[in-house]
Amino acid sequence: MALGTATAHRLAAPAARRRIPGFWQRLLRNRLAVTGSVIISGLLIVAALAPAVAPHNPLAQNLDARLVPGAWAGNLTYPLGTDELGRDVLSRIVYGARVSLLVGVVAILLMNLLGISIGVATGYFGGWLDAVLMRVVDVLLAFPYIILAIAIMAVLGQGVLNAVIAIGIVNAPAMARIMRSVALTLRDRQFVEAARALGAGGARIVVRHVLPNAIPQIIVFSALSLGETILYIAALGFLGLGISPPTPEWGAMVSSGKDVLVLGQWWPSAFPGATIMLATLGFVLLGDGLRDLLDPRLRV
Repeated sequence: MALGTATAHRLAAPAARRRIPGFWQRLLRNRLAVTGSVIISGLLIVAALAPAVAPHNPLAQNLDARLVPGAWAGNLTYPLGTDELGRDVLSRIVYGARVSLLVGVVAILLMNLLGISIGVATGYFGGWLDAVLMRVVDVLLAFPYIILAIAIMAVLGQGVLNAVIAIGIVNAPAMARIMRSVALTLRDRQFVEAARALGAGGARIVVRHVLPNAIPQIIVFSALSLGETILYIAALGFLGLGISPPTPEWGAMVSSGKDVLVLGQWWPSAFPGATIMLATLGFVLLGDGLRDLLDPRLRV
């Protein structure tokens, strides 16, 4: 009897656990995924090796070298110029990558924890739990994301932890909606019914069968959300609600640099803004590429 039960569970094993042959070959042939991976890998390497890559201390001020143009004006000491306090723009961008990527990744983990828990619970179990939690999700989705993030940060205050909490909460409702639809689709599939017929409880079915089948959706949405998260971090920093100064952060750099744009000094804000765009583009391209690879409906 035990052997028959084990065999039945193997037959009911979700398709997400089966090995996808040629995945890496298809990944390398996908230009979107490769381009996004190269951009993100470059940012990760720069962030990890920031002390070796940055030519100067990102916090060191040199008032005698305020708003000095960079390499385009023959200044190789400060390749991207200096800001209004004489700090090296390149060094601050390099160290700012650490802040943005760290906050972004941890916020996505929080988003997944909240969104997956709510979405799977409401989609699989339904009932009053679905009615109550989904109405809360609907209310959160009714707010513009950045307004909701600003409101949360205004209540919690500045800081890395508070930024993670705010961005994680802002992204969680969308993940909850996606996971709810996945759970609703999977709970009536044959392998779930087979596990239920064999006496598996709801929690076991969710962990062993529903969640593994939702991995492609989780991966794709997380990659796409990371791009948005970079923008949220920058927006909060631009508004003065993000990471506390003088910690280098791209959005705060754009905000401080905008005051000297009218004077013709464009580099303190232009280069951090271009970095934000590049990081967001990298995650969006990776997310689109992974969607093409992991969604069977898009495979040729």
